[in-house]
Amino acid sequence: MKKILITGANSYIGTSFENYMEQFGNDYSVDTVDMIGDSWKSKSFSGYDCVFHVAGIAHQKETLENAHLYYEVNRNLAIATAKKAKRDGVKQFILLSSMNVYGVETGVITKKTVPHPKSHYGKSKLQADEKIVKLDCDSFKVAILRPPMVYGKDCKGNYQRLRSFALKSPIFPNYPNQRSMVYIGNLCEFVKNVIDDERHGLYFPQNSAYVNSSEMIRTVASFKGRKLFMPHIFNPFIYLFRISIIKKVFGNLTYDGTDIINKYNFYESMELTEK
Repeated sequence: MKKILITGANSYIGTSFENYMEQFGNDYSVDTVDMIGDSWKSKSFSGYDCVFHVAGIAHQKETLENAHLYYEVNRNLAIATAKKAKRDGVKQFILLSSMNVYGVETGVITKKTVPHPKSHYGKSKLQADEKIVKLDCDSFKVAILRPPMVYGKDCKGNYQRLRSFALKSPIFPNYPNQRSMVYIGNLCEFVKNVIDDERHGLYFPQNSAYVNSSEMIRTVASFKGRKLFMPHIFNPFIYLFRISIIKKVFGNLTYDGTDIINKYNFYESMELTEK
């Protein structure tokens, strides 16, 4: 039996992974610890094969007032948790990082791409990655996961913004872009594989096929019984006006074709997300 501890209670990814692992019965034991406050420091991590650290701050508007929280939680807490896991004899530490560490809105990212975060979220995540990876050794394997946009049933973040177009607007441009994304079920399966194989290193978990934003919007609308008018007439303007919001929705942003998982294909993942 593999014993797994999720550090970060009530997070979307942590809760989804805990629920996903229930199907494997007694082959895995999954516990969760709340990282708010200091009570987690008194919990022994001894006996766990893996700590999956998902606690963090995301999907909040950054301000001068809350900037320090990103470094306290996404960096300092993550580093302290990893150090405790190593002291307590845990064999593997999986850190949930982010594509945001690269600080780009368009392009192709590879394992050789140099991170250059622009937000406090991205900077705090990268600083945690760089410190924690130094703890890696034969007896304490560190895996860093930098997923692209995650989507799934009841998820938060950018997917919900895209989804709102499909549910509110009668029109949406038909634009031929490609984006790396990962369905929550595929991400959970990827994490399971990393644990099973006791892997370490840097990973870009993603769906096996890139996602077209327009096709995703069309699929959401169809599951909700709505019809969208999707003309090509706006495409020249989208191409010319490369402002940030346009690039985030219609730009090409992909990882290279590594670390793919295809337990659920695109249509299956959208059906599970929207129905």
